[in-house]
Amino acid sequence: MTADDSFGRLDDDDYPAYTMGRAAEMLGTTQGFLRAVGEARLITPLRSEGGHRRYSRYQLRIAARARELVDQGTPVEAACRIIVLEDQLEEAQRINAEYRRAAAESADPPDSGA
Repeated sequence: MTADDSFGRLDDDDYPAYTMGRAAEMLGTTQGFLRAVGEARLITPLRSEGGHRRYSRYQLRIAARARELVDQGTPVEAACRIIVLEDQLEEAQRINAEYRRAAAESADPPDSGA
């Protein structure tokens, strides 16, 4: 990998750039919290060659959502389940909107061009 390749990854939300310690620091939480959301399968950090957990910015955003719920008194496992269900609902709503648009387009009469 060249230096140019490495710099290109700085904008990649899925690149596992953050160690567990740095990720916990950025989120203002503990490493144990990150382990807990991993055990609840909300996020699955990648592992370095040495076996250390590495987190992407995308994963940190998800963990931050869980932290907000936990800070409000929701148990970690429940917070993780809520986030999964919210994401599934959002995806289902997006798909339904696409189907409605496609149905509306097929029901519209074509332009006569006259």
